[in-house]
Amino acid sequence: MKTALVVPDGVGIRNFILGGAINRLREAGPISVFHGVPEESMALYRGPEGVTFHSMGDYREGASAIFLRYCLAYAHMRFVDTMAMRYNRATLPQGSWRMRTMHRTVRQVGSLLGRRSGVLWLQSLHTQAAERERKVKEAEAWLRRERPDVLLCSHQRPPIIIPIILAAKQLGIPTACFIFSWDNLTSKGRIAAPFDYYLVWSELMRTELLRYYPDISENHVRVVGTPQFDPYVDSETLWDREEFFRRVGADPGRPLICYSGGDRGTCPEDPEHLAVLMEGVESGRIAGRPQVIVRPSPVDDPMRYDNVRRRFPDMLFAQPEWVHPSSGHWAGVLPTEADVQFLANLTQHCDLNVNMASTMTLDFAIHDKPVVNLAFDVASPPPHGTPLWDYFYRFEHYRPVVELGAARFARSREELWDNVSSYLEDPSLDREGRQKLVELEAGPQIGGALARITETVVSIANSTR
Repeated sequence: MKTALVVPDGVGIRNFILGGAINRLREAGPISVFHGVPEESMALYRGPEGVTFHSMGDYREGASAIFLRYCLAYAHMRFVDTMAMRYNRATLPQGSWRMRTMHRTVRQVGSLLGRRSGVLWLQSLHTQAAERERKVKEAEAWLRRERPDVLLCSHQRPPIIIPIILAAKQLGIPTACFIFSWDNLTSKGRIAAPFDYYLVWSELMRTELLRYYPDISENHVRVVGTPQFDPYVDSETLWDREEFFRRVGADPGRPLICYSGGDRGTCPEDPEHLAVLMEGVESGRIAGRPQVIVRPSPVDDPMRYDNVRRRFPDMLFAQPEWVHPSSGHWAGVLPTEADVQFLANLTQHCDLNVNMASTMTLDFAIHDKPVVNLAFDVASPPPHGTPLWDYFYRFEHYRPVVELGAARFARSREELWDNVSSYLEDPSLDREGRQKLVELEAGPQIGGALARITETVVSIANSTR
């Protein structure tokens, strides 16, 4: 079996190149990796013998293809109509008057066609327009030359994947897509291209996919878990507590709180929230003399924390070891193997996590570590125009965290200090909620996702021969 593996961004690199999927797939036969990594950064990522890498380059859509893609996205969000999608539909992007005018137009089209039949019609029109793009012909030539038996894509949303997926379908090559994040189906736009098969984390994600994409056959959706959590149960990846604390410069005899930051757009008040946490620690309002280590988002500019770092020099800072050939968005930053290992150990050895509606809630829950979610605004009026509690904690993907009692929510600075103190005193609080959250979102078994993905891809290739 020969596999075409499409990894358009850094998250795909993390899950399928650094995570070891490429080694497992290689056991089944040769692999052609089609990637969106700048050529100067490819030295970081080399697979075993029998793996070849091909740059997908830029994808510059024609006017009709991009117009129809945006119409399709808005129509899909209207059809699905989750709370998160309502916010997305109502928010117009900044930019030139042409860009703003286009988004107003496609939003109106999407509203008019925001039903199942309208979405499928727009999908057909967009596919026809995109198939005429020169990049699809180039992708056909790549695939004819490489002759894969199956194509696996690591991420369902980037437009750059459209040409190679459409080319594969024209050539009769079966395609499979991994849904890479727990919130993408409920809070993002439509999947970029129609695939033959879909690989999901859990039964919950399977149910969501079939609900929001009723044209997909349930027999073509496979539950495999997610490879991003495989290192969390890998004994060769994890250090002991003393080793981790030595590496970060902390005292293993004292509790360690991890503050997980978001990006500037999502979490504009991260430095202010962090300062509130540190005030509670330094004043003794948070008991136990805990230490605090900060891990910003890999896409974030760490300089925005400079003032709070100067104010609290004892605070530890763990900048993610990602490469920034093009910073500012997830598609433009690239992970390293060292960071994959560090994150597994950070979530294993910290005693508690503080974040704002982040996926890190799930990361820490996997290790049975308590989480406090920030749900109060520092500024008035709120940066998002709506109080944090209403803005984030009612989104569909995060409701299970609230409903299962998997975390505690700080709706004031005093609640932040009290919740952190309670968890440090008794880490077993809310354990049942955390366990239920992990099972619901990530599946009943953590670890082994790469093996299940490989088995699934092999079975797809064999079933179509």
